[in-house]
Amino acid sequence: MRKSIALQQELGPVFDITLDCEDGASAGHEAAHAKLVASIVAGDDNRFARIGARVHDSGNAFFEQDIKLICGNSGAASRLAYLMLPKAESLAEVRAAIALIEHHSQRAGREDLPLHILIETHGALADVFAIAALPQVQSLSFGIMDFVSAHFGAIPSAAMRSPGQFNHPLVARAKLEIAAACHAHGKVPSHNVTTDIKDSASVAADAGRARAEFGYTRMWSIHPQQIQPILNAFTPPQSEIATAAQILLAAQQAEWGPIQHEGTLHDRASYRYYWSVLQRAKNSGAALPENTSTLL
Repeated sequence: MRKSIALQQELGPVFDITLDCEDGASAGHEAAHAKLVASIVAGDDNRFARIGARVHDSGNAFFEQDIKLICGNSGAASRLAYLMLPKAESLAEVRAAIALIEHHSQRAGREDLPLHILIETHGALADVFAIAALPQVQSLSFGIMDFVSAHFGAIPSAAMRSPGQFNHPLVARAKLEIAAACHAHGKVPSHNVTTDIKDSASVAADAGRARAEFGYTRMWSIHPQQIQPILNAFTPPQSEIATAAQILLAAQQAEWGPIQHEGTLHDRASYRYYWSVLQRAKNSGAALPENTSTLL
């Protein structure tokens, strides 16, 4: 946790940190761990208010305890970037969890706590468009290992990693459904982890495929060493940033009417695309061309 927080303070708010109450707490120390998470979120180390928390699933005995200790803490609730809910089985379960989360967070003075839902069960995947439509939901993530395990051997273990994770039809379908649901409702699709911690090239390759082929705009890391390769993969190349700036500045001069750029017609449909390129570049901390500040 501390290494990730130190890296965030160094690089700035270009990535989020999720403190894990589900797998991060040792048996018998769940309450102490949730209190530690709340103290970190509420503390000075949360410089950009971009630290979230993953709680136990709503069917777990420690779920409500996590919510009370984190969302019910006014200092943590006010600075919590989001709350992540794992292992949801259905839309109904997500709605019930939201009701409990809002009960405690609103009592602590937080009215608009974003939720991130981990899609890793058959039921959640079946309801994925309805889950993405919930106003409290900000992002959906794919939990590949639990999803593959839920098939009890029908999907080989090789599909938990590359290249199988992108090639196996059932896994690829799940990824595409999640991404499509997010884009249909203006939410953020976040790709699953790469389990190879030390191979930066594998991390970068997975992130590149997730972005270019499956429409994901974020990706999980499981080690600080993975963060920079992921950021690099999701940052538009400088050539695309420069092209986007040229097209949008010319369009601005034309009062957003159609223009030609290097022999190609552009109108408001392509302007929206190139605006998103500049927005992604800004969010990634990339240098932007001069005179583009008025475009964002």
